[in-house]
Amino acid sequence: MAGGVIATGSGSEQDFPAKLTLQVFICTAIAAFGGLMFGYDIGISGGVTGMDDFLLKFFPNVYVKKNHAHENNYCKFDDEYLQLFTSSLYLAAIVASGGASLMCKKYGRKPTMQAASIFFFIGAILNVSAMNLPMLILGRLFLGAGVGCGNQAVPLFITEISPPKFRGGLNICFQLLITVGILVANCVNYFTSNIKNYGWRISLGGAAVPAVILLVGSFAIVETPTSLIERGKKEKGLKTLKRIRGVDDVQKEFEEMVRATEVANQIKHPFRELMKKPSIPPMICGTIIHVFQQFTGINVVMFYAPVLFQTMGFGSSASLLSAVITGTVNSLSTVIAIFTVDKAGRKKLLVFGALICMVAQCTIGVILKKYLTETSKVPNSIAKVVVLLICVYVNGFAWSWGPLGWLISSEVFPLETRTSGYFFAVATNMLCTFIIAQAFLSMLCHMRAYIYFFFAAWLIVMSIFVMAMLPETKGVPLDEMVERVWKKHWFWKSFFKSSDIERPKAMVQLEHQEKPNQ
Repeated sequence: MAGGVIATGSGSEQDFPAKLTLQVFICTAIAAFGGLMFGYDIGISGGVTGMDDFLLKFFPNVYVKKNHAHENNYCKFDDEYLQLFTSSLYLAAIVASGGASLMCKKYGRKPTMQAASIFFFIGAILNVSAMNLPMLILGRLFLGAGVGCGNQAVPLFITEISPPKFRGGLNICFQLLITVGILVANCVNYFTSNIKNYGWRISLGGAAVPAVILLVGSFAIVETPTSLIERGKKEKGLKTLKRIRGVDDVQKEFEEMVRATEVANQIKHPFRELMKKPSIPPMICGTIIHVFQQFTGINVVMFYAPVLFQTMGFGSSASLLSAVITGTVNSLSTVIAIFTVDKAGRKKLLVFGALICMVAQCTIGVILKKYLTETSKVPNSIAKVVVLLICVYVNGFAWSWGPLGWLISSEVFPLETRTSGYFFAVATNMLCTFIIAQAFLSMLCHMRAYIYFFFAAWLIVMSIFVMAMLPETKGVPLDEMVERVWKKHWFWKSFFKSSDIERPKAMVQLEHQEKPNQ
């Protein structure tokens, strides 16, 4: 795979005249439906796994344990096949994101998003018509292919079309639509849970709706100028750039895109480039932030919220309603990040968000350790306090680790390795999501209330890492990330001592090649 580009800037991004046009807003809104697909699946999984009709058809052993009067509260949902139903999607997503990275480079971001919607639609049809467990899992694998393609293409697409000064806020729209998808799924589950025999089919089939919207809407959006330029369509790229910027004076930005693309394309083996010493700092920071994102424990809450609430003694409908409440908090809190990320900076939001999540997790652990035994129910008043604490936790995550994981990993890689580096970030996210989804119910059974202290410990580790090792990227032009961020960091600068002239040398060579034509 040749090197790819997300977006470029000049020595100062403010030198590029641009407006936040209606075209950019529409493109961002439509593309972000890829996030809604992902979010809908996250929310729908936990809901249907709490429905008796669904369990009776596909997981009868779990149904028996769930309704057994003396079954261990922490272990009633512990079943490897039930966990596979949730986690199988993310194995497929890992493989698909690799193919999507190649497709983004060769065919563009727009066709990759269209492929994502088609895969997701097929998965939804298979799930809604599933007659047995293999058919259900096959549908999940197609959904995973859609998630992998969407998560690889959508953030790149939004970042490339965004005016530089609005890059952070627009990119977070992807995460916002993920939270909206979770909320919509929770609402659908709440209303379909009382529909006998086929309520779960309606829930799973609803995944086709955002897939169709993305597919149809994709025909109304433009391809990114960077993608057009790197595929040799410079004239069309220039026209598209004028269209999305809302001004005619785009020649300087266009020339920088052309130059950066040509430099990036000189790297024929970006995966090898990622193994070189100067690539290690962005590689570590761009991928480990996705490890940390998943080990905040957020997808435990989002995947299994209804299961968690039923574990505490809520009825099926009450647990789904509680999930709707947390989903609402998730969506509303994400909006905070859109308006603060380009002002407060990335590091402050990450650290304060982690502290809020840690306090909430520890408090929940203490309460459940005291009140939730193997066979008892949590008192109603205490259960409501736990729901409130989960809302506090979700709030802290939604304006920090949720959106910033995707944003930072799209910023930190230099142009030469950004597509391949971002693939590793997406694959890392999907792998960690798979691990959490596959292991959580078993961990809950064995660790019980201590599971919350497990994730709280991770929150301490990630806070320390952010404060000490993660550089601030707020307001830094993408093509100056190496010079202004990595080479000035107290630790990471040591990785550039022997090779800090390699990128400037490539730029000089390119300039000499262009001089005879001027």
